[in-house]
Amino acid sequence: MRAHTTRYVQKGGRMALEPPSVYVKDTGTPKGRGVFAARPFGAGDVVEECPVVLFRKPYGALHKELKTLAFHWEEPEGKAATQALALGYGSLYNHSNPANLRYETDGAALLIRFIAARGIAAGEELTINYDSEGGAAASDEEWWFEEKGIELVAGQ
Repeated sequence: MRAHTTRYVQKGGRMALEPPSVYVKDTGTPKGRGVFAARPFGAGDVVEECPVVLFRKPYGALHKELKTLAFHWEEPEGKAATQALALGYGSLYNHSNPANLRYETDGAALLIRFIAARGIAAGEELTINYDSEGGAAASDEEWWFEEKGIELVAGQ
């Protein structure tokens, strides 16, 4: 089932951006701000589709602040290492394991699609799993924060 997602629509002969049903607010925790559902989502609903900006350089060559926002972007064998910055709300989702969102990349469209991994209530914080391979909602390992030299905030 396709939910209301960020998309472009025709309005008066111009392309207009129609935002997803989410909003940003302070979480009230040390995590700071987070992205929250403005309405309920069912398991499998597309919450947001985010265009990406690609950086064709190894992760280690990225600026420090960018390292905490970038996604690894799969490229064909022999191509330069590539990282992606998700536009929209994509680079603002906080971590949880398990998370209530999973994500998948779409190389042809140059976007990341965020999909509800389970039912999500209106007002619930939307999270992704930073430790998962391939955007899964859950993982058995906790490596992302240690690799980045970031202290894990309690409750993440």
